[in-house]
Parts: sequence; C-alpha cells; structure tokens
Amino acid sequence: MSELQQDTLEAMPLDLENGIVDALKTVFDPEIPVNIYELGLIYDVDVQDEGAVHVKMTLTSPACPVAGSLPGEVKAKVEGVPGVASAEIELVWDPVWNPSMMSEAARLQLGMF
Repeated sequence: MSELQQDTLEAMPLDLENGIVDALKTVFDPEIPVNIYELGLIYDVDVQDEGAVHVKMTLTSPACPVAGSLPGEVKAKVEGVPGVASAEIELVWDPVWNPSMMSEAARLQLGMF
C-alpha cells in the first residue's frame, strides 16, 4: 500500500474502508493479473458523512484499452458496498502512474524483485 493510499484510508470509518478496499481489489486491468488497488491505480478515496464516495484513479497509460470501461466498473463496485450512497470516479493523469506505485504484493506477483 502506498503512503497516499494509507493517508486516505486513515480518514475513513474502518468498516466502510474495508468494504471499499475489498471492492477495489475485485477490479482488474485485463492486461495485468493484479487488481487495480495493488497496482497503485487508486490515488484517493474520499468518503463524505452521507456515504458519497469520490475516487481519484489513473490507468497504466492514457492509451489503456479499458479507459472507457474501467472507471464505470470501479463506480459499480464501490456503489455496491454497504454504506456507500453514491460514487464519483475521477480519472486523473497526474501523477503519471509508474511501476513503483505498485504494492510489494503486486511486485512479487509479477516477479519484479
């Protein structure tokens, strides 16, 4: 987990935090056999008191073939978490994703050590 992800999660209630993270871990970039959370594609998760969730995420590249569908899949998964009233997904390109943003588990899974 990156420092950015850890800072974001510390501000959320634990049950909701776990539910959102678990949901994000079920979403995969079809070209890489690692979930988007462990890949480091989730930059920020902001949960408001009324259950509205704002997710800032990126893709491995602007030319990613799932650029049109992956944010919608993330939205559906997050909105399926009990306690989440709605989800807004913001696709950002700054900072540019790079492999150093992956978790240790993701790097191990991809044999990058």
